[in-house]
Amino acid sequence: MKRFGKILTAALALVMVIIMACACGNSGGGDTPAPAGSGAQDGGASSSINDGTGKVLRVAMECGYAPYNWTQSDDSNGAVPIVDSSDYAYGYDVMMAKYVAEQLGMELEIYKLDWDSLPLAVQSGTVDCVIAGQSITSERLETIDFSDPYYYASIVVLTKKDSAFANATSLADLAGAKATSQLNTVWYDVCIPQIPDVQAETAQESAPQMLVALEAGAVDIVVTDEPTAMGACAVYPDMVMLAFTGTDGDFQVSEEEINIGISMQKGNSGLQQAINGVLATLTPEDYKDWMNKAIEVQPMNE
Repeated sequence: MKRFGKILTAALALVMVIIMACACGNSGGGDTPAPAGSGAQDGGASSSINDGTGKVLRVAMECGYAPYNWTQSDDSNGAVPIVDSSDYAYGYDVMMAKYVAEQLGMELEIYKLDWDSLPLAVQSGTVDCVIAGQSITSERLETIDFSDPYYYASIVVLTKKDSAFANATSLADLAGAKATSQLNTVWYDVCIPQIPDVQAETAQESAPQMLVALEAGAVDIVVTDEPTAMGACAVYPDMVMLAFTGTDGDFQVSEEEINIGISMQKGNSGLQQAINGVLATLTPEDYKDWMNKAIEVQPMNE
């Protein structure tokens, strides 16, 4: 009984402390300060979903998917600070994010998230949009909205120059190859199964990891998009890109699987229309020039 009495007394004391803490936290008009990195504006009041007219455009990306986006230690070439980090982000996606924010008269904030967390971030409103080399697939459109395409990415194959598959001219020539790609991508889910007798190895968490798997000899080939392959060949001189575009032996994919768009919360038509208005000012030549620039300056460790 004495032990129970002591526990009850302690519990009551704890309850009083919690009540007093809550009372103190709600003073000063009732506004609760937003957590660091939340993007809340105007003195800490909670921010609503940005419809393209706000002060800050919060953009999420992997910051590890060159040449679309990567992490670097300084602001060279116009890199942008990553929120809650001492590092900076740059690449094609950052170039696009900077241009969109500038045209909309907004400040830009870059958030670094892993690939699988990106759709959840826009669904919850943690960020306003994702610019991360996402294909505009019907499956993704069930839960998030997309802008018009900001890049069209052909699907290709990477292998080593001394590989038995280095001279392949069609998918048939890749028969029996050990292959991988990035997790939850059309490359892995749709394209790899089209290779005859393929040995599909475990999908990799990130684009750099799939390239390391190829470089280390864990797989014979990697299926990816053309910009990623071009960037990889610039970093790994012993790799070669195989493109079957325009031939009968190419991957069979729909337009939605090669169109790359900017994603945002479902129903956010204001931001969608604002971004589409900005994209309408660009040409395919602009996209190509920016991608070539990104490939040229990407870090060698990506």
